[in-house]
Amino acid sequence: MEGSRWDDFHHKSELQKELKLELTKIGKEYKWEMSHRLPFHEGPCKNIHGHTYRLIIELEGTLVNEAMVVDYYDIDQIFKPILQQLDHAFLCDKDDVEVIDFLKSQGFKLFVIDYLTTSENIVTFFLEIAKKEFKYFDNLHSLKIRVYETEDAYAERTVKLK
Repeated sequence: MEGSRWDDFHHKSELQKELKLELTKIGKEYKWEMSHRLPFHEGPCKNIHGHTYRLIIELEGTLVNEAMVVDYYDIDQIFKPILQQLDHAFLCDKDDVEVIDFLKSQGFKLFVIDYLTTSENIVTFFLEIAKKEFKYFDNLHSLKIRVYETEDAYAERTVKLK
């Protein structure tokens, strides 16, 4: 349709040309169920327990083709496979051999990481994955990962990509 609002949108305006150089922030959120324990903890977190976790990823960068920072589909391709492995699994520190042996002997779903399973370390785990994947996107400037362990408690890290 000639002269439609759609045509007007697709014609490059001066504003669109300016926005191409400015940074835009996008975000995506995920939820999953997972259990863990903190063997060093003096309180109840020493016990096996679970949470409804929330992961929020934010990416800041310039628009590609005056359209997107990153396609949400690409973000899903990075995070959904790992979240499927974590969902309804027990996240365990590699040194918690007693629990690892028990869970394996019972056939329970288990995911082992190299460090204690605090919120701060779970953020680091996701950040390491994300940095490896998003380094190939030349337009990205920063990456922020926030993990909620409970409704009101989270850990967060931000890194510059450029």
